[in-house]
Amino acid sequence: MAEWTMDDVAARFAEAAETGRRLPPVRVQGYFNVWPAFARVHRPDDGGHALGTMAGGQRHLIWMRAKQREWKDICRRIGCDRTTAWRRWQRALGMVAARLNEKSLPKFGKHPNVTP
Repeated sequence: MAEWTMDDVAARFAEAAETGRRLPPVRVQGYFNVWPAFARVHRPDDGGHALGTMAGGQRHLIWMRAKQREWKDICRRIGCDRTTAWRRWQRALGMVAARLNEKSLPKFGKHPNVTP
């Protein structure tokens, strides 16, 4: 992938949330399990390392949108109105995209790719 965009990042998180939803539930050890053991492989191009540098609220916001939660529920959780939540979500996606593209982030003001 040549250049990560915020739409690419949002789509990748939505895909990860859907994959996680389809996985079997975690069970207590000691029960019979027919699922084969598998090793978790971290791909170098995933957004996980970029999420490590974000605040907890931003991570929750990205994952709530990836799981297709309604803005009303998200706004209640983080305690702000819908426009502010959307702007924070766009900023968080921009941070992940910039980190994946290894660009420097603007410190103040609006992210250059954000359109209201």
